[in-house]
Amino acid sequence: MTEKLALPLLFSNPPPSKHQFLVQIHCHHQPILPPTVSQLPITPLLPNLLFNQQPSSPQPIHLPTPKNLSYRPRTRIGKARDPNRGKPWSNHRLSPLGEQVLNSLIDPSFKMTELDKILSQLFEFYQEKSSLSSENVDSLSMDVLGVIKGLGFYKKRDLAMAVFEWVRSRSDFELVLNCSVVAVIISMLGKDGKVSLAASLFNNLKKDGFDLDVYAFTSLITAYASNRRYRDAVMVFRKMEEEGCKPTLITYNVILNVYGKMGMPWSEISSLVEGMKSTGVAPDEYTYNTLITCCRRGSLYEEAAQVFEDMKLAGFSPDKVTYNALLDVYGKSRRTKEAMEVLREMEIKGLSPSIVTYNSLISAYARDGLLREATELKNQMMEKGIKPDVFTYTTLLSGFEKAGKDESAMRVFEEMRAAGCKPNICTFNALIKMHGNRGKFAEMMKIFEEIKMCNCVPDIATWNTLLLVFGQNGMDSEVSGVFKEMKKAGFVPERDTFNTLISAYSRCGSFEQAMAIYRRMLEAGVTPDLSSYNAVLAALARGGLWEQSEKIFSEMKDGRCKPNELTYCSLLHAYANGKEIERMRALTEEIYSGVTEPVSVLLKALVLVNSKCDLLVETERAFLELRKKGNPDLTTLNAMISIYGRRQMIDKANEILNFMNESGFSPSMATYNSLMYMYSRSENFQRSEEILKEIVTKGLKPDVISYNTVIYAYCRNGRMKEASRIFSEMKDSGLVPDVITYNTFVASYAADSMFEEAIEVVRYMIKNGCKPNKNTYNSIVDGYCKHNRQADASMFISSLHELDSHVSKDEESRLSERIMEKWS
Repeated sequence: MTEKLALPLLFSNPPPSKHQFLVQIHCHHQPILPPTVSQLPITPLLPNLLFNQQPSSPQPIHLPTPKNLSYRPRTRIGKARDPNRGKPWSNHRLSPLGEQVLNSLIDPSFKMTELDKILSQLFEFYQEKSSLSSENVDSLSMDVLGVIKGLGFYKKRDLAMAVFEWVRSRSDFELVLNCSVVAVIISMLGKDGKVSLAASLFNNLKKDGFDLDVYAFTSLITAYASNRRYRDAVMVFRKMEEEGCKPTLITYNVILNVYGKMGMPWSEISSLVEGMKSTGVAPDEYTYNTLITCCRRGSLYEEAAQVFEDMKLAGFSPDKVTYNALLDVYGKSRRTKEAMEVLREMEIKGLSPSIVTYNSLISAYARDGLLREATELKNQMMEKGIKPDVFTYTTLLSGFEKAGKDESAMRVFEEMRAAGCKPNICTFNALIKMHGNRGKFAEMMKIFEEIKMCNCVPDIATWNTLLLVFGQNGMDSEVSGVFKEMKKAGFVPERDTFNTLISAYSRCGSFEQAMAIYRRMLEAGVTPDLSSYNAVLAALARGGLWEQSEKIFSEMKDGRCKPNELTYCSLLHAYANGKEIERMRALTEEIYSGVTEPVSVLLKALVLVNSKCDLLVETERAFLELRKKGNPDLTTLNAMISIYGRRQMIDKANEILNFMNESGFSPSMATYNSLMYMYSRSENFQRSEEILKEIVTKGLKPDVISYNTVIYAYCRNGRMKEASRIFSEMKDSGLVPDVITYNTFVASYAADSMFEEAIEVVRYMIKNGCKPNKNTYNSIVDGYCKHNRQADASMFISSLHELDSHVSKDEESRLSERIMEKWS
């Protein structure tokens, strides 16, 4: 596996799915093909790993002050000369005839058949004054521009386009149509989502020899950006620079915003700002606010703080937008302390917190698991007369869902509905995730159907959530099926989709497919961001590929993409799964000593990896630190029950269970399975079946592990009749017994010298499509040897091919050697 990473990521399609979950969206297993998307010449990290390419470290941005460079106020495309500023339309700079033409076009009785007559009057008027002189051309152009802008103001954009095409059809159109008109038309098309038509118009004008200026280019860039076609926006920007068209402040601000949405590395953003400075364009407040917003995706809170200070040094006063953007960065970075300091500074400056401010703070606390504090903030804002919106409620709902507090999440949902706040697609996505993570797929699909009934439309996040849920449950065929349906619905995969797919396939155990998705992501021209690298690191971690994980981690620290807490979590898991306990302990001490602040997400990871490695003292230390911060979640509580259960520390496990119940956590299948495991090894082994029945009564569906654990409890105590009954119940529930199920019976029968029954189980499992493994035959051979029946063991091996026609000579030799070892 490690060697494969050294080669170009050309892996095979995923293996055939092992099971199929039929949902209402009719998912089918299909190979994933890369979508056709424009590519950008951006070098990703992972293909460079084995070429030892060291990317340059990102340079800090030092923005110039208005004193150093020329400065002009920021204006928006299409409104640069609009005197209305959102007020009722005034026929600014329209001639009396131009005003008459506009009024005729917006008259309710207007018919398209009259367009030629009305516009001809305007042109004939100027031509009658004299042949189109320079002055008359300017006046006519101003009237055409005013008419088109007026039609846009009155939401008659199709008619504005018709006017434009009418003028364009004239032989003298180049005299009348200027770049301002083109910019306005492209802007209108962009607002209507007709960005392909805007691009076609732009390109056709270029082919016709029309000299397009910076405003036309910027309008097309803005149209692409507003329609989330960010790579196309960057391509137009680069084409613009190649043609020697100098970007304006507006252009730079738009493309900076695009870079932020694309999750471009900070070094790329720095380079763009340096280019902006070198052309003599000074930043304005919007530039600084955009730069701070660019820091959100990579959790670049230090860079955001520096931009904030640079902004003040440049003579600009941060406004509400600035503070809210900075709060949002701290929220995404789980820096609740710094977020509260920003709020205090904001209030000192006399800026009253808005709904956006509070929502950013609530998000920060919810992300860090501080749900009590998040709820208190919601109550505070209500006391100040600020009514919670759908974002407020959805953030709290998602926080409780993530923590495993389903009842609290549903209370938030009911409060939201009682307040008359209509759920949006984000709310439904959170509910889908909640039910999916608990294995309640029927309820999940009901929510999916309710989206349509509430006049909502599934968005890219909805599909990503379904991919995530099925991936977490190891349902690889459903992951592929959802991806197929998503593309059929017209959604082009974006970075979050690819990140989710990488994570989903790695959780399904399809590591090669996860890497194939990463390759297709690059082929689609999607730039990996911090989330991408963390998804790949998580995939490596699941395979225990710690050496490759270290290489990526080192490259990221060198400046390619700044590691965050999740990066450290993946490295910890890589060490744990690779059985590199000493490395894991060394990194743990680095975290505790301050290499990175042991925030909640890292402490949670420390609980999980130490529990997985059965390191009790280390697990309890991390859990204690987490309890001090007041925010353990369901996953960490399950880890504590698991380690206590494995060590038969029943009282300790029950303490955690009581804490869960008192704190409003909803036990998951992992909780119940750990409890069943604990009791199955104890004197009170019947309790494991009681827990199995509790699961069913609570509406959860037990999994194969659940039934296997109860079967083991009975087999271990010689209660084969009860074990067979549980086996029948397992099959009746629709679950397919696995090799562990059968091996439990084989080992129990063999240990009690019931070899005929053990061999009959082997015959039954083969008949039902379950292939025996080494443990299957080891149990029988060891059973014979335990009872000093080596001759019978040898006879069993000699006739093994009659039982299992697929058994190899090597396997027979291995078993014979095992008998000799036992005998000696």
